Amino acid sequence: MSLLNKLVIASLPVVPKSLVWLVAKRYIAGKTLSDVSRVVRDLNKMKAMATVDVLGEFITKREESFPFRDECINVVNMIHSTKIDANLSLKLSQYGLKIDKELCEENLRAILAAASKVNCFTRIDMEDHTCTDATLDIYRSVRKDFPNVGVVIQAYMRRSEEDVRQLISEKANIRLCKGIYREPPNVAFQERKEVQDNYIKLLEMLLSTKIYVGIATHDYVLIDAAHSLIKKYQLQKNEYEFQMLLGVREDLRNKILEKQERIRIYVPYGEHWYHYSTRRFKENPEIAGYVFKAMFSNNNK
Repeated sequence: MSLLNKLVIASLPVVPKSLVWLVAKRYIAGKTLSDVSRVVRDLNKMKAMATVDVLGEFITKREESFPFRDECINVVNMIHSTKIDANLSLKLSQYGLKIDKELCEENLRAILAAASKVNCFTRIDMEDHTCTDATLDIYRSVRKDFPNVGVVIQAYMRRSEEDVRQLISEKANIRLCKGIYREPPNVAFQERKEVQDNYIKLLEMLLSTKIYVGIATHDYVLIDAAHSLIKKYQLQKNEYEFQMLLGVREDLRNKILEKQERIRIYVPYGEHWYHYSTRRFKENPEIAGYVFKAMFSNNNK
């Protein structure tokens, strides 16, 4: 990480949100459902699919969960009415996971019931390690009634190999990503090579058993490894998909599209964009440098 990027990351708390937004808006659809519809339509035109994420997590009061629940139902209905090629990603901490598991599951079931009516696939995101067990418990509970739901596994988590073994036996639909939350060494691998190696190991476990996988990465090493495994196990293009974040590595996205492979773009939106943006900047320091450029450009207008 360059000294400039380190300085920008350290100074983010005092950077005006308006300047952060100048950079963040490339990676976020906007603040409204109409913004989402517009962005997803553009992605669909280039033959990319989407998954929509209502930004916000880790609420502290029960009543804060209900607007998130209702907004996710609105997303499901919008996807159906506009006929865009998209599904929905869900963070359980929005619905009260850290407050009351029963409340969380009630909210989730309301969303899944709405999604089931219009045949909209939903995926439960994975958050930090304090949420893992509860997330998997709730996933397994709701899947009994709503089979059109998937889950996420993070390759940097040391426990993930055992979780993958169990999920394979359950024939789960899985998104495999590296993981973004800061975790202690006893919980998660810390070195890039360790994470890459574990990702490839988990991906082979999944692809070799014909589990449908969302291969979520922008890492050229992992994408090359994925293509090798796809060839090794003679998978058809409808047996997997790649997944990427909106606005990130668009050149790589386009190469995958040129191969006519399935790719799904993670499309976040909403009023709670700031926390998501700063976390992504910390994960991708080169993006943080754009904040400095935005500040410089703004001061010289």
